[in-house]
Amino acid sequence: MTALSIGKGITLNSAEELEAALRHIGATRYHSLHPFHRLLHGGKLNKGQVQAWALNRYYYQSTIPLKDAMVISRFRDRATRIEWRHRIEDHDGDVGTEGGIERWLKLTEGLGLDSAYVESTEGILPATRFAVEAYVHFCRDKTPLEAIASSLTELFAPNLHEERISGMLQHYDFVNPDIMSYFSRRLTQAPRDAGFALDYVKANAKTPAEREAVCNALIFKTNVLWVQLDALYHAYVDGHIPPGAFVPKGD
Repeated sequence: MTALSIGKGITLNSAEELEAALRHIGATRYHSLHPFHRLLHGGKLNKGQVQAWALNRYYYQSTIPLKDAMVISRFRDRATRIEWRHRIEDHDGDVGTEGGIERWLKLTEGLGLDSAYVESTEGILPATRFAVEAYVHFCRDKTPLEAIASSLTELFAPNLHEERISGMLQHYDFVNPDIMSYFSRRLTQAPRDAGFALDYVKANAKTPAEREAVCNALIFKTNVLWVQLDALYHAYVDGHIPPGAFVPKGD
């Protein structure tokens, strides 16, 4: 496996081999393994560093409905569109119903950030913007099968959310259960979404080349998530904040 693909000489001859390869990618490449997350969940960051993480992650969260609308636009199959559109509602919410974006703003507000500033995305890192926009472009430009496959990081999200909830509540006195509601809600949403996507790629990736493309799409998505944490570490742990980006108070 390389930084971009499962590598040469690997042939996936069945749906079962495809699933095994996908789970191996998650076990070795999911961003739960990143050093920044270990600092975050272990209580090793200060409040300003946690603010920087939440601020930058907002751009990713708020772009998910745009990405999902892009995925829906790729399908003439009505059943797939119906299945996929609840993801937009999960994040955007509906009239009188709180969605994931609102819950994320509850987190950033609880951490002491101004919501207008967060929503403006003026303070995010350049790498955050580039990575998130690359994800949207991927879902627009690649095959519909690859677009769905790129969402399969959700297979591995619940364990990360559980670790985040327990770790942050234990270690930070400025965190409480109410502002962590985004993650508690995703404990049920993510498995449902991941189950559909996994069944879809197993049923529709019918050739070794298509199964390879599915795996490479998941590798791409793990890179999208990983590079955002690389940028956060470089800026807010190593101390190389780029011009114009958010600067925590006291830093």
